[in-house]
Amino acid sequence: MKVLVTGGAGFIGSALIRMLIRETPAQVVNVDKLTYAGNLASLAAVENDPRYRFVKADICDGQTVSDLFQDVRPDFVMHLAAESHVDRSIDGPADFIETNIVGTYTLLEVVRDYWSTLPSDIKEAFRFHHVSTDEVYGSLGETGKFTEATPYAPNSPYSASKAASDHLVRAWHHTFGLPVVITNCSNNYGPFQFPEKLIPLIIVNGLAGKPLPVYGAGTNIRDWLYVDDHARALWTVLRRGKVGETYNIGGDAEFRNIDVVRQLCDLLDELVPQSASRHELITFVTDRPGHDARYAIDCSKIKTELGWAPGETFEAGLRKTVSWYLDNVAWWQDVRSGRYAGERLGLMKSEMTA
Repeated sequence: MKVLVTGGAGFIGSALIRMLIRETPAQVVNVDKLTYAGNLASLAAVENDPRYRFVKADICDGQTVSDLFQDVRPDFVMHLAAESHVDRSIDGPADFIETNIVGTYTLLEVVRDYWSTLPSDIKEAFRFHHVSTDEVYGSLGETGKFTEATPYAPNSPYSASKAASDHLVRAWHHTFGLPVVITNCSNNYGPFQFPEKLIPLIIVNGLAGKPLPVYGAGTNIRDWLYVDDHARALWTVLRRGKVGETYNIGGDAEFRNIDVVRQLCDLLDELVPQSASRHELITFVTDRPGHDARYAIDCSKIKTELGWAPGETFEAGLRKTVSWYLDNVAWWQDVRSGRYAGERLGLMKSEMTA
């Protein structure tokens, strides 16, 4: 079987590809534009495997992607290519509209054309898996969880662009019959995550003795999902999910941001002790504009219908993550020396020039 993965050089995409090569017989074609967050070093473990192939391409380039489909002839498509950081979407929404909306539309049209020409048996088995986020649902109060029936209420340019792409995928299923499945996941963490996100940023800054920025009072709550658990969930949905259905994927691990930062400080102090505790580096900074208060995923549907459940506790996953960053300094130092030096993102222009 051939699986075409878009965005496979990103954090979740690379974890998915490593899992596919390690645990399945699939042949994998990785299509990635290699923007700032795309990193082929995250795929070093599989780059020489005969079942893996990398193609540098932009999903907005319909002709190139169409030619690739005719060459590869995939059985499945797993669409992860996306701009994904809320703060960057505040600074520059245009890239998010282009990649997440226009790119998804372009890919859907290529896939529809390709799928329509397949022999009936292959056509029946074909799946287009669209990978999305829980942020499309907006913000929760103190109680309740997002379900697959929760109305969409995106609050950032990033989540709005992902909501639009979800709607496009559903429309191509209902209008054209394209066999799709959609997943919406909670916050991922783990090895190889680009250090603009909370957990790797705190780890790297903590190791360097730099301030540990916490937005607002740090009371915003997220559900945390270990990236390898997510990769297995994606494969489960692709192979066993019902066409046209959405499945929420969560880690059953709700924590306030400040509590995540404090756990990271404890781990860093334990594993790399120094004279002063990292807790002293915690610095509360101006909150993100429109910062959603709480996300929480009800993933009972995927558990009940498909038999998937997260296998990693947050405590164990966080320890694994910190240990990985300690053991792979060269990976993140390369990122910090060029593409991202740890600067604050997500400040609106009026604030940046004030």
